Amino acid sequence: MMGFMAAFQFLLISPALVRREFTPQEMGRATGFFPVVGLLLGVVLAGADLLLGQLFPAPVRSALVLALWVVLTGGLHFDGFLDSCDGLFGGATPERRMEIMRDERVGAYALAGGALLMLVLFSSLSAITEERWAVLLLAPVLGRWGITLTVTAFPYARLAGLGRDIKDHATRWQALMATLWTAAVVAALTWALRTYEPLIALLGAAVAWGVSSAWILRRIPGMTGDTYGAINMLIETAVLLTFAAAQWS
Repeated sequence: MMGFMAAFQFLLISPALVRREFTPQEMGRATGFFPVVGLLLGVVLAGADLLLGQLFPAPVRSALVLALWVVLTGGLHFDGFLDSCDGLFGGATPERRMEIMRDERVGAYALAGGALLMLVLFSSLSAITEERWAVLLLAPVLGRWGITLTVTAFPYARLAGLGRDIKDHATRWQALMATLWTAAVVAALTWALRTYEPLIALLGAAVAWGVSSAWILRRIPGMTGDTYGAINMLIETAVLLTFAAAQWS
């Protein structure tokens, strides 16, 4: 239960239900519940999209849902994506790239990357006209599943910090737990929709995870908290693109 509470308070804007700092062990165990928190986020987004659909056309509705998406996560993953853009594209050496990623200032690569990412997310969500609720449920689940896989599969680049604590106390059991949660959601949506689109989205998420992880590891000697957020954002984008392409065809 404390692992779930740690995941909930870490990944979402919420009241401080547990009024103390979570231990490194609890933060490590929290990774197994990341997809569950993603599902809770997806339920809120899908509900908001349904209500907004009574008032606004698809483009306005999509913009408002994306804004809510960022607000509910406290901009955590989006901020990681921005920092990753600045560092991974801006530095000449691995050391310099990691130094840039620590800088709180936003550079040109972050501005360009963030704007392009939001444009792709907005365009993809606006193009999805059927079963939008399923997309909004699935994308946050797969994105946070990707974080758990990244934490457990790859080395951490820094010697200290919250990301280091999570990495040191997350095990293959957490990866298995997160995968089982994710598989259950994908299976349920596949059955509910009577289509293979959730499975195709899972494949797209896996490709996005593998490609982005491999490229990051070519630029720096391990993952960081920022790259965890970047991978989450890229997987969510891949899921929306998959559904948009499937409906277009």
